[in-house]
Amino acid sequence: MIYDEVRMFLFLSKLLPLFVYPLGLSCILLLVALGLAWKQSRWFPVPIAIAFLLLVVASHPRLSDLLVRSLEWRYVPTQEIPDADAIVVLGGCIKPATYPRPMIDITEKGDRILYAAKLYHDGKAPVILVTGGRIQWGYKQLPPESEDMATLLHLLDVPDSDILQETRSLNTYQNAIYSKKILQRENLKRIILVTSALHMPRSYMIFQKQGIEAIPAPTDFLTTRSLDASPQPSLKTFLLNLIPDVAILSSTTEAMKEYIGIVVYWLRGWL
Repeated sequence: MIYDEVRMFLFLSKLLPLFVYPLGLSCILLLVALGLAWKQSRWFPVPIAIAFLLLVVASHPRLSDLLVRSLEWRYVPTQEIPDADAIVVLGGCIKPATYPRPMIDITEKGDRILYAAKLYHDGKAPVILVTGGRIQWGYKQLPPESEDMATLLHLLDVPDSDILQETRSLNTYQNAIYSKKILQRENLKRIILVTSALHMPRSYMIFQKQGIEAIPAPTDFLTTRSLDASPQPSLKTFLLNLIPDVAILSSTTEAMKEYIGIVVYWLRGWL
C-alpha cells in the first residue's frame, strides 16, 4: 500500500511539472493554437508566438547559465574537503545493464560515482554508502540502483567491504531517511555528501533537516565559467544564441525542476 502511494506520488511529481517546463508548456500552447485554428479564430497565432518565444528564451545560454549557476555555485568548496566517517552518494546516475547494454551505463550524472571513488582513494572517509532503490514501472524486476552503483565502485578499486548499500529509497527525501538509519547503525556521524551540483541545495537541506552532519561535495557541474568575465558577444554569437538549443533547454529545465522540487519539499515539511 505504501509502495503504491509512493509510486503515485512519484508519477504525479514527474507528470505535473511537465505543464510548466518550457517544452511541455510549449506543446500545450501549440495544442491550444490547433484548437483555435480549428475554430477559425483569428487569435490562433498568439499561442504559437508565445510557444516560440518561450523556447527561444529558455534555450538562451546566458539565461540558462544564470539559472543553473544560482543553484550549482551555492556549495562550491572554498577549501579542501575535510575527513569524515563516510561518503554518501545519491542515486539517479546510472542505467541498468538491460539488453543490449554490455554492462551498467552511467549517465552524465555518473560523475557522482567517479568523485566518490576519488574521495575514498584520497583517504577522505573509510566507507562509501550508495543510496537508491529502483521503482518498477511494469518492467521486469531489476536490482536496486545502489547495487549497480556498488558494482561500479568495485570496478574503481573500492573494496566491497567498504561499501554500504541503502536499497529502499525512491526519492531524495527517502535517501536521507533510510541513510540515517544505516549511519546510526554503523555509528557513522559525519558524512561527505556527493551529488550533482544542481541537486546539492535540495539534498543538503534535506540531510540537515534529518540532523545529519553533512559536508557538501558537489560534482557534475553544468556551468563552470563566470558570466561576468565573459567577453562581449559578437553579432554572430548573438544571432546563434537566438537559435533554440536542446542541450541548453535541458539545463534550464533541470534547474526549474530543482526549484520546483525545493518548493514541493518545503511545503511537505521535508526541508
